[in-house]
Amino acid sequence: MNSTNLPWHLLQSFAAIAAAGSLSSAASTSGNSQPTLSRHLSQLEELLGQRLFFRTSTGLTLTPEGAVVQAHAEEMAQTAARLSLAGTQAQTLSGTIRITASQIAATYLLPEMLVGLNASHPDLQIEVVASDHSENLLRREADLAVRMYRPTQNDLITKKVAELPIGLFASSAYVEKHGMPNSAQALGKHTIIGYDRSTLIIDGMREVGMPVDRSFFAFRSDDQVVCWRMVLEGMGIGFVPRLVGLSHPDVIQIWPDMPLVSMPVWLTAHRELRMSPRVRLTFDHLAKCFAAL
Repeated sequence: MNSTNLPWHLLQSFAAIAAAGSLSSAASTSGNSQPTLSRHLSQLEELLGQRLFFRTSTGLTLTPEGAVVQAHAEEMAQTAARLSLAGTQAQTLSGTIRITASQIAATYLLPEMLVGLNASHPDLQIEVVASDHSENLLRREADLAVRMYRPTQNDLITKKVAELPIGLFASSAYVEKHGMPNSAQALGKHTIIGYDRSTLIIDGMREVGMPVDRSFFAFRSDDQVVCWRMVLEGMGIGFVPRLVGLSHPDVIQIWPDMPLVSMPVWLTAHRELRMSPRVRLTFDHLAKCFAAL
């Protein structure tokens, strides 16, 4: 056994796998990818010189040696949690937290959440960067990221915190001038606002039996805030998360019962920064706020 300086992250992955019973289930709950968890398990088994799981057709079950390791891992996790809590209480939660978020999240979702964070922790200074570039975290240009897709970089911890249903909206002025489309075929006679390179809307429309391509959109931009502003100005019919559209008094939802694609929200932090009390506090606060949407 070569267990000198056994990496804690290997034990964390092992504990996640043991609790979930399979690599795929552990990946969905831990924020790590399935290949990462598999690699961590192999490294841990090699370091310990023991087989920790039986591989079966229904998943993974602990070997007797694995059960012993699980007991120690759980004890270590409880100790780490107590130490982490003590450290958080001992440190003043001050300084700067820098958050990068997509345009739509930074403009319409984060403000109310950050007001609450500021009210409970007034010594915390908050910076927001509206950007979709994942390298913001990798280059340490931000502490946290709010993304509408799951980042895949190995050094990041990710957690899916919400699914935002997309709705179809038009301004009252547009509907008054052009009428309400009464069928999918009639929608093609209207001015439609959509994304440029992103296929999110195209994929969603195909799923509900409306195959279109980007030429279907008379106005195109991958900046969702720009698209929404064009809807508000009365240019045409566009797509936006329902909670954003329904909060505006001067727009009308088109076909509210029509199912469309949902927009996932992922909260992401660099693995090392996640141990910072400021980052952990903000991460947990935003996760709770998004879950309540």
